[in-house]
Amino acid sequence: MLLDIAFYAPIIVIVVIFLASAIKILREYQRAVVFTLGRFTGVRGPGLIILIPFVQQMVRTDLRTVVHDVPAQDVISHDNVSVRVNAVIYFRIMDPERAIIQVEDFMTATSQLAQTTLRSVLGKHELDEMLAERDKLNHDIQEILDAQTDAWGIKVSNVEIKHIDLNETMVRAIARQAEAERERRAKIINAEGEQQAAQKLLEAAHILGQRSEAMQLRYLSTLNVIAGEKSATILFPFPIEFGALMRRLASQAEGETSEKI
Repeated sequence: MLLDIAFYAPIIVIVVIFLASAIKILREYQRAVVFTLGRFTGVRGPGLIILIPFVQQMVRTDLRTVVHDVPAQDVISHDNVSVRVNAVIYFRIMDPERAIIQVEDFMTATSQLAQTTLRSVLGKHELDEMLAERDKLNHDIQEILDAQTDAWGIKVSNVEIKHIDLNETMVRAIARQAEAERERRAKIINAEGEQQAAQKLLEAAHILGQRSEAMQLRYLSTLNVIAGEKSATILFPFPIEFGALMRRLASQAEGETSEKI
């Protein structure tokens, strides 16, 4: 009995080690790139797969979207302004075969490519464009990265610029520019208001000038407004025609006086 146990024990251990090396379980989001004697023989998974120990090897790949934070890059804009920019990229493996065979380390390669592309694209734009047209820049960087990583079996789905850091001098200059812009708009709005008011006054004068009674009604309306404000000053409208009549009477009186003399 002891001899039988001593005989079968090594065989059982060998079988267990063989099965442990041969049986692999891959999750739903994983794939295995299998090599047989160093040659690519296919992509397997997910689920249970069996490999021949010492003959076949596999490399696991993850098909989930990877969120990679691109380190901050020093960029000189087209108008010679130095800024510090960092971004985040979203990508995933679409072809496990090319991601493992065509590039040594797809994570490092994608990261380095993202850094150089970020500097290259932003360097072609001015600072105002970086601040105001961030969505357009994100789209341009994403298209360039996606085109270059397609040969590696990687799909870059999105790129987002996170921060654009400026030095204090540039921040103060931008603040002064914004303040001057607001003052310019305020002056333009004030001038437009004066122009519209002058136009309305001209129209009102034209309407009131058509009938003399309209001006008298306007005088009375103004007097009513002043009286309603509880003012101690009482104003009475003085017709212009009455003044002309008084001047004529005064002239006639002076003439008669001179004749008597």
